[in-house]
Amino acid sequence: MYLFCFVQAEGADESCVTYVMHDEDHTLGNSLRYMIMKNPEVEFCGYSITHPSESKINFRIQTKGGLPAIEPFRRGLTELNDLCQHVLNTFEKGGVLKDFQQEAVPSLAG
Repeated sequence: MYLFCFVQAEGADESCVTYVMHDEDHTLGNSLRYMIMKNPEVEFCGYSITHPSESKINFRIQTKGGLPAIEPFRRGLTELNDLCQHVLNTFEKGGVLKDFQQEAVPSLAG
């Protein structure tokens, strides 16, 4: 099964597309929406959860000037991935993650 597919109204151009993302929820939806909305060429970006019992979201992007919606979508995914990698590297470099893991496990010898 594909992780996402796109839905486009008949006769619509590539600047207004809805992506259906499977096995995703608010965690990716809100983060990706934030990253994409930072792009000044994006007119609208939003998502909705189809139903609480389904793990998929409808993610809509509308751009200005005929820019294909796939471009800010890809850029947003890339920038979000880079941001997550930076945060992970910062935690690992500073030893914060290791310290947290040690503190999170209570001593049984109490």
